[in-house]
Amino acid sequence: MKVLSDEELSLLPDTPYNLWVRGELADHVDAPEGSRVEIIGGKVVVSPPPGFPHNAIASDITLAFNRAFGPDFPWRTDNGTMMSLVGVGDGFVPDLMLLEQDVFLAAQRSGIRTLVPDQIEMVVEITSYSNAKNDQEPAGRGRPNTKWNGYAGAEIPYYLLVDRSPKVSRSILYTIPDHGLGAYLHQESWAFGETIRLPDPFDVEISSTHWKPWDK
Repeated sequence: MKVLSDEELSLLPDTPYNLWVRGELADHVDAPEGSRVEIIGGKVVVSPPPGFPHNAIASDITLAFNRAFGPDFPWRTDNGTMMSLVGVGDGFVPDLMLLEQDVFLAAQRSGIRTLVPDQIEMVVEITSYSNAKNDQEPAGRGRPNTKWNGYAGAEIPYYLLVDRSPKVSRSILYTIPDHGLGAYLHQESWAFGETIRLPDPFDVEISSTHWKPWDK
């Protein structure tokens, strides 16, 4: 993972956020192919592409929702689309997002390039060794804001964090976002190997039988 310095940012032809929204930031920071370029807490962060263990978990979660999909199941999944935090100047690329069916179809018809928080019911992040702190709740006062703060401040109702750190090895569902605090006020969690049971409005069970901590 690389965080751009103030000197590097000063050489950009426009603000990082404006470049990011236009899809030009990756070229200006010479990001290797496949990297994720995000603006987190005002910092430009370039992360390496995730490996198979990470992507397999994302696939398991998507599969759980696909299996639940039926005539009356109102959710669709998205992975890899950019989410713009309008008014904040941050831009994330969540591992997975959940949208209402009607919202998903409206976005598809309009041909928009990025999504905004009002369109999203739940985000999922799966930690990797190089950049886990970007996804986790900050530890201690004075720590820089992370995507956890960004999602809460944007009032994303549900944030599912699959934390592959060997010290954690749990899936944590954060709820009740507080815009003013930029924090989630409630959480529940499941150890790897346990079945994740997402509450209303989802009512979906996700198996984590094969999920393991990272091995760097």
